[in-house]
Amino acid sequence: MLARRLVFFLLAMIFIACDAQSASPCADFSARLPNVGREQCEAAQLQASRARSVKGQTIWVRDIQPEQASLRVLVVGAIHGDELSSAALALHWIGQAAQTPVDAPQPIHWRFVPMLNTDGLLNRPPRRVNANGVDLNRNFPTPYWERDAKMYWEKRTGKDPRRYPGAKPLSEPESRFLHEEMQGFRPNLIVSIHAPYGVLDFDGPSVPPARLGRLYLDQVGIFPGSLGNYGGVHKGVPVVTIGLPNSARTPLDAEMRQMWLDLLRRMSERIGQGGAERLPQVP
Repeated sequence: MLARRLVFFLLAMIFIACDAQSASPCADFSARLPNVGREQCEAAQLQASRARSVKGQTIWVRDIQPEQASLRVLVVGAIHGDELSSAALALHWIGQAAQTPVDAPQPIHWRFVPMLNTDGLLNRPPRRVNANGVDLNRNFPTPYWERDAKMYWEKRTGKDPRRYPGAKPLSEPESRFLHEEMQGFRPNLIVSIHAPYGVLDFDGPSVPPARLGRLYLDQVGIFPGSLGNYGGVHKGVPVVTIGLPNSARTPLDAEMRQMWLDLLRRMSERIGQGGAERLPQVP
């Protein structure tokens, strides 16, 4: 009888822990992320998706959808779990998007995935790869992935474990989730936030932005299995890759806001050149 009660008690504790984790991730995230307090994280009103990481962690999202939105923009942070500032910037931008007037001239449906690699981010210490040791930004199904991804990893990186592309494309639940989001949400633009190289990259059709805040355009090329290669080159959807200068610190609040305003201005210019229909969508 005592053993049975002990089992029931342990199961109850597991369910309570799971419910608490599903209710709010902000205790963990605010303790880990730079320049993000518990109150700000809670204000982001993150929503639990149905997706889970390798270790069963919730992948959190936030939709901000005004009526008659003419554009859909997908913003992704922490594809690499040790790039903590990328997740922090995404949370700051959720606050900016939520404050956009409902009667803005270019209503935008924002979908934020601020912490794609939750296992890597919450690991101690944080890890670039996910819990299976896979670099999620090398795991997307670009053409000839089976040949090119393995060859690049072996020949160009010397089998660097931080850049292991996985056994096959979309082998990981996190990359599968983002792939499904791209297919279902059909974004006109993807913004992928990274660190720490301090550059702005761009893949895909149309003219790239020259700068966002203090970051200037420096197109560094594409990699087998990367999101920029898959989305921008293969699917024809513009992918803006933001490389923050520091993985452990965010830019100043004013700089993050300026980057946000520059991004809005860029999209406004595209609309002025012919509307949302000129920005491609994931097929």
